[in-house]
Amino acid sequence: MTTTTTPTTPALASQALCYEWIKFRSVRSTVWTTAATAALPVLGAVFVAATGSLQPDDTVLGGSLTLSVVAQMLAAVVGALVVTGEYSSGTIRTTFAAVPRRGTVLAAKAALVAAVTYVLALLSCSAAYVVGSAMLPDGRYAQGEPLPALFGIAASFAVAAVLGLAVGTLVRHSAGAVTTVIGVLLLPSLFGPLFGDGLSPTAALEKLTQTSDATADTVGSLGPWPSLLLVTACTTALTLAALLLLRRRDV
Repeated sequence: MTTTTTPTTPALASQALCYEWIKFRSVRSTVWTTAATAALPVLGAVFVAATGSLQPDDTVLGGSLTLSVVAQMLAAVVGALVVTGEYSSGTIRTTFAAVPRRGTVLAAKAALVAAVTYVLALLSCSAAYVVGSAMLPDGRYAQGEPLPALFGIAASFAVAAVLGLAVGTLVRHSAGAVTTVIGVLLLPSLFGPLFGDGLSPTAALEKLTQTSDATADTVGSLGPWPSLLLVTACTTALTLAALLLLRRRDV
């Protein structure tokens, strides 16, 4: 008599994470978008330092990470593509057949995109700061406080990626998810306090980079770390909502 053994929860989670990693590095769109996310901060630091385009009241940290906002948007796009790409190709059915627990699948995707974007953002933004410090004139601009800000900056990238994943799970269409998540990131910065006190990963990022553009009128008066915690809480809530919907509707 043949018996089937159901994998334990840790084993199933590990299996799901392995599946997600294989799919992540096999899809060109996610690989290239992730590479662009990592490259932009350093390229921005070189451009700003070479052109001397910092404001007099800006910091070296903020100037070096001028393109980090765009890079963070790409991180959110990566999160969205991780799930919408499977819906577009139809491989989501295979994914759920291999790992029937949809919550485990979503958790594995979230853990993967958060970990990848956090590590890449930390390395990239740290490198951008080093490049900016080396290329900008000594003493002309305030240095800023890179530590522990760089860890928070990397965390804001991870939060943006998970936000993109949640939006992608809700929308299930690549173009719609990308448009939606970029709107979620941009609108609070465009309309300031009307959308809450910096209630956006972009707002938290600008505060953490200590850029002169992060005024209370544009990103709210809440401090950088409370702002990051608030955004993380809201992203977690949206991810839980996406999970509930994922469990209820058909593929």
